[in-house]
Amino acid sequence: MTLKDLKPGQEGIVKSIATVGAMKRRIMDMGITPGVEIKVIKAAPLGDPIEVHVRGYELSLRKEEALKIEIQ
Repeated sequence: MTLKDLKPGQEGIVKSIATVGAMKRRIMDMGITPGVEIKVIKAAPLGDPIEVHVRGYELSLRKEEALKIEIQ
């Protein structure tokens, strides 16, 4: 399951980040690391972007980034 699969109000624990290079570094720099709890706040009507709550703040992610974040 990926972060993109979660509906607003649902939450999960980040299992892994399924990408490498600059995109993985960017996601991790935003505070999304394995083991952190993440909750979907809302999603735009067309699914891009997705607003999430992680480490005490809100963050907007693109659909392509959310697809790379595996949730358990």
